[in-house]
Amino acid sequence: MINETEEQEREYLEEIKEKLTLNLRRVNERVQQVSNELKANKEYIYEFQSGMDEADWVAADQSLNRIASTGENVVALRKKIYKLLGSPYFGRIDFSSRGSASMPIYIGIASFADEMSRKGLIFDWRAPVSSMFYDYELGEADYKTPSGTVKGVINLKRQYRIREGKMEFMIENSLNIHDEVLQKELSKSSDDRMKNIVATIQRDQNAVIRNESASVMIIQGVAGSGKTSIALHRVAFLLYRYRDTIKSKDILIISPNKVFADYISNVLPELGEEHVPETGMDELAADLLGPTVRFQTFFQQVYALLDHRDEKFVERIRFKSSFEFLAKLNQYLIHVENNYFQAEEIRVAGTVIPFPLIMERFKAYHRMPMMKRFPEVTKDILQHLRGLVNRKLSNREKEKVWQAIPRMFRMSSAMDLYRDFYAWIGRKDMLVSFHGDGLEYADVFPLIYCKIRVEGSASYDHVKHLLVDEMQDYTPMHYAVLSRVFLCKKTILGDINQTVNPYSASSADTIEEVFPQGEIVKLQRSYRSTLEIARFALGIRPNPDMIPMERHGEEPAVVGYATSAEEIEGIRKMISDFRLSGNQSLGIVCKTHQQASWIHGQLRVADVHLLTADSTSFVQGIAVTTVHMAKGLEFDEVIIPGVSAKNYHTEVDSSLLYIACTRAMHRLMLTYSGEQSSLIVRET
Repeated sequence: MINETEEQEREYLEEIKEKLTLNLRRVNERVQQVSNELKANKEYIYEFQSGMDEADWVAADQSLNRIASTGENVVALRKKIYKLLGSPYFGRIDFSSRGSASMPIYIGIASFADEMSRKGLIFDWRAPVSSMFYDYELGEADYKTPSGTVKGVINLKRQYRIREGKMEFMIENSLNIHDEVLQKELSKSSDDRMKNIVATIQRDQNAVIRNESASVMIIQGVAGSGKTSIALHRVAFLLYRYRDTIKSKDILIISPNKVFADYISNVLPELGEEHVPETGMDELAADLLGPTVRFQTFFQQVYALLDHRDEKFVERIRFKSSFEFLAKLNQYLIHVENNYFQAEEIRVAGTVIPFPLIMERFKAYHRMPMMKRFPEVTKDILQHLRGLVNRKLSNREKEKVWQAIPRMFRMSSAMDLYRDFYAWIGRKDMLVSFHGDGLEYADVFPLIYCKIRVEGSASYDHVKHLLVDEMQDYTPMHYAVLSRVFLCKKTILGDINQTVNPYSASSADTIEEVFPQGEIVKLQRSYRSTLEIARFALGIRPNPDMIPMERHGEEPAVVGYATSAEEIEGIRKMISDFRLSGNQSLGIVCKTHQQASWIHGQLRVADVHLLTADSTSFVQGIAVTTVHMAKGLEFDEVIIPGVSAKNYHTEVDSSLLYIACTRAMHRLMLTYSGEQSSLIVRET
């Protein structure tokens, strides 16, 4: 066995770093060479452009593109080597397949081979052989390759933490080798961005990441289960596995807000992949509806629900978030298909086009959106007409047919159709405008669905994999739209216990009804919070599926004050204690935007940042924000102000309080003035 002792391992690390440094030097020379070649080509074109013909220009353009492509590849290789120099690998297994000697396999974020021997020195964590590191302890093991399964025995397993080229620790042959490293990683302070978890991926997580067969993977994960990180590592795996057919630009992430998108933006680049395009559900809606349609955003809907409870508003949301509503809308659209196109005969060019022929051509295009059929029907009728009159038609004759066909449809737009739907079901009261002429959020995706069915929609055929986060915030109507707009494979993730709007929440089982081919995976182990914080949160909103990590810390503190002014002063003291703690991030998580703005103004501290729906980036340090904005984020410490009986008392409030508590990794503090909320249950 090579490198038996820790000292030998440290020496081997230095050897690997030397090889990487030598390789980096050669790559830098290649970068300079490509740069010089590109410069020389541009100078040549500039000097001789007056005498170049079309063929010369085509050849020159191809040459420049080739050099630029080579340059991009070389620069990407340089980035990879820089990353490996800081932390070449994090794990090792010694594996012997049947009849062969034991072979050491060092595992890192990218592959690296000896230039002379072409022998693999570091294996990418996504490589087939690396899967054994996550799936097996010592003993019999196997891994799948394109040519079949390789079986053998793992004789040794080690994990390392290497930072800035220095080995901080090495753990040897522990039965639960991941657990010890996981405890060390989870005990660290959080950073300003989500980090990769390649060194601590658990077996059940690895199965999700490497799943290639699921056309729709639905991940139901408890708070702190790492579902977003796992989904991003799954994207990185798919980019590695299908690198010849899928690029980063071919993947789209639908994230809850820009702050969250910024928070997770570091993961894929850390894993050696390019940034993946990102959008929000509201942005998608605006793109599908067009610039002329105004609508309430999801944030505005949540704020309206929290500001005051309007029972009719709640009823509208509940109704439009149900499968019953989707079924009724589908029934209506079938009714429209069968009854709203009323074919009539057309008299043109001295002849009659009978209505049965027009209806027959309309039904012949039943796979197309209804209004998209009109041009096709018109072209068919004109062709038929030319055959009848045996001459070229005049522009006036053609125009008469082009105008006649659309008039046979009772509706002129998807919006007219959507209004008519409520008359058809006898519930005109269910359609209420937002601020005079806009749509309520609950109407946005039903209208888009109607638009797709009757007018068609913008094409997203370029997207080859869709990732949807915070799945519980979206309704069957959202997923019905996504199923028609995105025909690619999908990864959908969230937690039904973390909904900010229980009237329109979706579980994994609900989503499966829209995507019956979906595979549901449930992640029940929570890694984020200490056991004490997790138990406290479960006292507010019990979740029998959650299995907290056995990592201990101080008990959450609930502190009462006589007045709100004293409460603000108490929060200032907590901020001062945080500055001395060595922790990196503190989230002050409020119920509403109004409360967050008020507390931010009262604190009057320069480096306390307010995160709102308009914020575009996550800031390290101290942030005041709402529960809605904090979803998906984590902080070393969390303060939840205003947990009074007046502020937190409903079923919705218990969900919000649970989400706020589960943002904390190491320390949780709740404050109130007046009477404490009855939702807080503490063991005595």
